[in-house]
Amino acid sequence: MLEALKYPIGKFVKSDVYTKAQLKSYIVNIAAFPEKLRHEVSGLDPSQLDTPYRPDGWTIRQVVHHCADSHMNALIRFKLALTEQNPTIRPYLENLWAKLPDSAMPLESSLKIVEGVHAHLACLWEALQTSDLEKRYIHPQYQTEFTLAHAMALYDWHSQHHLAHISTLKKSKNW
Repeated sequence: MLEALKYPIGKFVKSDVYTKAQLKSYIVNIAAFPEKLRHEVSGLDPSQLDTPYRPDGWTIRQVVHHCADSHMNALIRFKLALTEQNPTIRPYLENLWAKLPDSAMPLESSLKIVEGVHAHLACLWEALQTSDLEKRYIHPQYQTEFTLAHAMALYDWHSQHHLAHISTLKKSKNW
């Protein structure tokens, strides 16, 4: 049960090959995410926003702020990979970031960040050439290289994963 709450759409599964149709769907999804996120949190009161989606999990408020933090990092990672040869990115401690004072703020600033960042991501992803999809960055925390195609799939999954955290909690609480 806890695993289903933690991974409501399942864990991310890396593919060895990404089709043009998959890549196009990632672009569509990344562009639509801000509106879907805003819709999911619309009308929730502070008590609801401060409800964790699972035991020992983040609150809805923290999830929204995390999406802004994570996807800002994604945009920077993409830009680094597009402009440098196999850059090593800087990881961050997301669980500690989720405890910083700004994670208790109202959601609007993070929703606006997500809107802007996703507009940039969609623009960059739409402009990627086939050769760009094989560009990579090195993630020292996982000691692996991520191609941009893999990163697109990962951030598409990440968006859907956190939307499902919110929608699953809302459904379970009849909100």
